[in-house]
Amino acid sequence: MNLLNRLEKIVETRTDLSFKDLTSLKIGGKIAYVVYPKDIDNLKEVINLLNETNTKYKFLGKGSNILCGDAFYDGCVIKLEKYLNKIEVKDETMYAEAGASVIVASNVAREHSLSGLEFASGIPGSIGGCVYMNAGAYNKQTSDILEKILVYRDKELVWMDAKNLNYQYRTSDFQLHPDWNIIACTLKLEKADQVSIGNLMATRRERRQKAQPLDLPSCGSTFRNPIGAHAWQCVDGIGYRGKRIGGIMVSDKHVNFLVNVGDATCEDFLTMVNEIQTRVKERYKIELNTEVEHFNCD
Repeated sequence: MNLLNRLEKIVETRTDLSFKDLTSLKIGGKIAYVVYPKDIDNLKEVINLLNETNTKYKFLGKGSNILCGDAFYDGCVIKLEKYLNKIEVKDETMYAEAGASVIVASNVAREHSLSGLEFASGIPGSIGGCVYMNAGAYNKQTSDILEKILVYRDKELVWMDAKNLNYQYRTSDFQLHPDWNIIACTLKLEKADQVSIGNLMATRRERRQKAQPLDLPSCGSTFRNPIGAHAWQCVDGIGYRGKRIGGIMVSDKHVNFLVNVGDATCEDFLTMVNEIQTRVKERYKIELNTEVEHFNCD
């Protein structure tokens, strides 16, 4: 029995998708297999099969902060968003699975009069992605409220303490260990006035809608803020607002967003990034680093 037959016997499986279909940037090549585990036990069953058959695999939530290569991916994408999205609240602790929407989680927190996730109420990503890259906004970040992470590593599920994972600005130890797969986490929130929480979320949502090109495919902010400066100011300073290479354009609404305006390729994106980094370094002596995960780009 071939791998496709074996996958279809245990998990919902697709063979007709590409990373264009699964990422917010709408860039990337076709994928051999995409699976949608029903729950954590089903996920373990899938991983065991993939390991048994020496099949490479990639976990993916909403795909909102990732650049994928144009080449065919001869492996399996494990898509968590469809089913592994459970959110539970007990007292001031939230349990959230990796595929859960961060926006949904922030609204659940508000409904329970819990503060701490307001910063994430406009981030169009998954809990797993936020934990992986320590996503943040408005001077707050995921690690501020993160307690423990359920991780699949070394062929077993383990709970890891966030304090031991070297969380810093847009980084964590997960980026050094691609074989550590985030399954769920617990977040420590605080009781607060529900109306005040809702008002703050609404204000920030309005601000985001006015400032960001949400109508075009992108992966959010492209560059991390360098020490003592703002990435957008560096990009604007070299005159790249509205600059276009192939199907990728520097947004004229928010220059730290690279938007897909016409069937862009991974090469288009990387060429634009490299040009910006080179020009910024020449002009400001500043190294601009991306906060976008690269996958299958070699």
